[in-house]
Amino acid sequence: MLDKTYAPDTVEGRIYSKWEDSGAFRAGAGAAPGGDSFCIVIPPPNVTGSLHMGHALNNTLQDILVRFERMRGRDVLWQPGTDHAGIATQMVVERQLAEKQEPDRREMGREAFVDRVWQWKDESGGTIINQLKRLGASCDWSRERFTMDEGLSKAVLKVFVALYREGLIYKDKRLVNWDPKFETAISDLEVENIEVNGHMWHFKYPLAGGETYEYVEKDDDGNVTLRETRDYISIATTRPETMLGDGAVAVHPSDERYRAIIGKLCEIPVGPKEHRRLIPIIVDDYPDPKFGSGAVKITGAHDFNDYAVARRNDIPLYRLMDARAHMRTDGAPYAEAAAEAMEIVRRGGAPDVRHVDTINLVPDEYRGLDRLEARKRVVADIDAEGLMILVEDKRIMQPFGDRSKDVIEPMLTDQWFLDAETLAKPAIKAVEDDRTVFVPKNWEKTYFDWMRNIQPWCISRQLWWGHQIPAWYGPDDTVFVAEDEEEALDAAIQHYLAGEGPWKAWVEEQLENYNPGAILTRDEDVLDTWFSSALWPFSTLGWPEETAELRTYYKTDVLVTGFDIIFFWVARMMMMGQHFMHEVPFHTVYIHALVRDEKGQKMSKSKGNVMDPLDLIDKYGADALRFTLTAMAAQGRDIKLSEARVQGYRNFATKLWNACRFAEMNECRRIADFDPLAVSHPLNKWIIGEVAVACEQVTAALTGYRFNDAAGCAYRFIWNTYCDWYLELAKPVLTGPDEAEKAETRATAAFVRDEMLKILHPMMPFISEELWERVDNGMARETLLMHTQWPSGGEALADRAAGAKREIDWVIELISTIRSVRTELNVAAGAKTDLVVVNASSAAKGAIARNEDSLMRLARIEALSFADEVPQGCVQAVVGTETIALPLAGLVDVDAEKARLAKEQGKLDKEVADIARKLDNPGFVANAPEAVVEEQRERLAEARERLGKIGKAVERLAALG
Repeated sequence: MLDKTYAPDTVEGRIYSKWEDSGAFRAGAGAAPGGDSFCIVIPPPNVTGSLHMGHALNNTLQDILVRFERMRGRDVLWQPGTDHAGIATQMVVERQLAEKQEPDRREMGREAFVDRVWQWKDESGGTIINQLKRLGASCDWSRERFTMDEGLSKAVLKVFVALYREGLIYKDKRLVNWDPKFETAISDLEVENIEVNGHMWHFKYPLAGGETYEYVEKDDDGNVTLRETRDYISIATTRPETMLGDGAVAVHPSDERYRAIIGKLCEIPVGPKEHRRLIPIIVDDYPDPKFGSGAVKITGAHDFNDYAVARRNDIPLYRLMDARAHMRTDGAPYAEAAAEAMEIVRRGGAPDVRHVDTINLVPDEYRGLDRLEARKRVVADIDAEGLMILVEDKRIMQPFGDRSKDVIEPMLTDQWFLDAETLAKPAIKAVEDDRTVFVPKNWEKTYFDWMRNIQPWCISRQLWWGHQIPAWYGPDDTVFVAEDEEEALDAAIQHYLAGEGPWKAWVEEQLENYNPGAILTRDEDVLDTWFSSALWPFSTLGWPEETAELRTYYKTDVLVTGFDIIFFWVARMMMMGQHFMHEVPFHTVYIHALVRDEKGQKMSKSKGNVMDPLDLIDKYGADALRFTLTAMAAQGRDIKLSEARVQGYRNFATKLWNACRFAEMNECRRIADFDPLAVSHPLNKWIIGEVAVACEQVTAALTGYRFNDAAGCAYRFIWNTYCDWYLELAKPVLTGPDEAEKAETRATAAFVRDEMLKILHPMMPFISEELWERVDNGMARETLLMHTQWPSGGEALADRAAGAKREIDWVIELISTIRSVRTELNVAAGAKTDLVVVNASSAAKGAIARNEDSLMRLARIEALSFADEVPQGCVQAVVGTETIALPLAGLVDVDAEKARLAKEQGKLDKEVADIARKLDNPGFVANAPEAVVEEQRERLAEARERLGKIGKAVERLAALG
């Protein structure tokens, strides 16, 4: 016997353990003989991570698909694993060392520190996996992978070496996002651009030799608004310390104000006067003549836009800072460096980037200063010389490391790069040819925009935790790339012994002294975490080995992910999959929306509006959270999540439990030879037809990735069709004298219950599995619900039920109409009324006769009669093609109801006018938050709907006098 109430806290853990212990999640478990394969690779969460609402949505949708396909008999693998999360994990362990007052990583040394990270991973790295299990994730945990496990590390080495030998990986000096706290390059994804209070300084750059020009400003009509003689060009900057590395000043070729000085030299107004550098004034399309002075200083080694300008115009790239964003202290004294820089200007032509990087143009008095301290000194010195025009206080966008929270410094550094443009071409074509499709399709534009404008991918990071780059350097910095040091050393020895010069003799000496290890030094950098993640769909299946899993499950089927990593992960998996497997990694990419708070705001700790999925699971159960997210997961629409919605779907679980308990108390049990095509009672025909349609609708919704439609269909069938109507309409049969009808109805109720548990299972796996096991007084099942065959629905069942459907749908509409009229006219809930059916058809009379007991009870009817005309003092309504009349004269205070409705109508008229006026205001619609505008539209629709109901009620009152 089912317990009186459903308690998810006692059920979910037990059910999950049963699934795991029975091997229910293993690849191929429950598959039909010869069933097609179906594979999803989980987006690997960071090993440092904890379950957040985005994870909850993402993994709920994946779990729905894999449970659905398992029940359809397919050979399913949901491949799990975690990402080593280089910078995040290193940060966690470094913080732990500091908290315990242990030696830091540099004091420990690389090998000891990496060992310590592995120790942390073994002790604390499985948190999010256990949290995914609480959500109900049915991954094949026996195949759990880690991006730094032995097999995946082998795949990473093989891919790097292969791409290097194909010329697609190379080392270069380019501009990257540099995190001064962690002293490493980071990706764009790890940069947060935040608006902060800042300053815009305006300085004079004097023209060389005291030269002057006539500076003229004009308005839009060409009228002169300012004319003066100037011996400088005005420059504005938010980072004055970078002026020290300026290589040029750029103006737009159409800017007439500066035409006279294009090609001239100007002076950087900082540093020792006798060694001031001169830089050229050039033209480029980048400057905006209408922004600021229209002149832009070009510091190519410290700004991404400037870097592009410098590369186009052969402007030298002068790096000013070290890895900690302190002003450089290396190199020759400033006087020598400045002289060399001037020689580069005089000589012209493309400078040697590597040589230029050795030139330190930081004046001696600024060397070693933190960049912000250097900024203060530079500003003060320029101001003291009278060359500062003004300083503006303004809001500026500033890049911060998402984990370090330090200001990111664009920095010219030596890094390893991958030729993404070459690899992107087949990946672009695959989506163009629909070999991989995006759902919703509009995300293809995002994919194409990035892929068609792709830049070289910086794949190196200056960390210790990660895949160390398999590159070794000889004594003359020749690089040798190989899968292991032995292979690299063999290549190096052959290289040096085949050559001539000092290094040949030196290598021979090392070999004679049995010291070959001295020949090579390994590159200290590690690979970007996204590099190993890009191999995830095939490396997790055993590549580079030709495994059975690789043959069976690649290409995988669906990738479920968020839009924010289309660039960083989806695109890169497409590139690597095509290149190494010669096949796309998945045929569909489903992009889910963001989970926001109930007001449509993005969740953030600073706003205090973060909802913890584990808290909601503790309070309402995993099924309630899963179903909430599923029901709201409409394609292309963000989810506005509230706790009240989760609570509401917990009530749905309770409703289901109570319905199954009611059926059990009424001896509704499955029978072995039940044939749904053999039932005869119209009510039973109807519900079997309805569940067949519901099965088809849920199937179509899930195959089309319309998760919200699947949830909505299951909800409506279970709550409305089965619980509210079928069981209520069946009560007279279940308590009646006809044993044959009773037996058929009991068997039908049990059959339909099982069918609806099947279609609900992918979305609410715990309660459905628990009910599957325990209903019918625990009568043994052949298999777990999760391995039971998915219901096929069937046109035959729906077609056979057509006549019964017309009858039962009409009875339901009749009861609903009577209830609606009573509510509109404020009839007391406990009061009963008579029902008159006017000019009833034979079909109506038959339907009423067969369902009279239910009709009288559910519509609260005292007496039922038939008439040729509508009696006096009755409210009329039309149900289908039939007319009904309700004699409510004695049950309704007509005058009081008219007054009440008039008052409510007046209030709603005002509300509609106010909201409509607001929405008709273009300024409101354009400037108000989207969530506020949407709320107003919903209120307007609700008010108008209510006004329509009031109008009908007023019309009906007229019939009562």
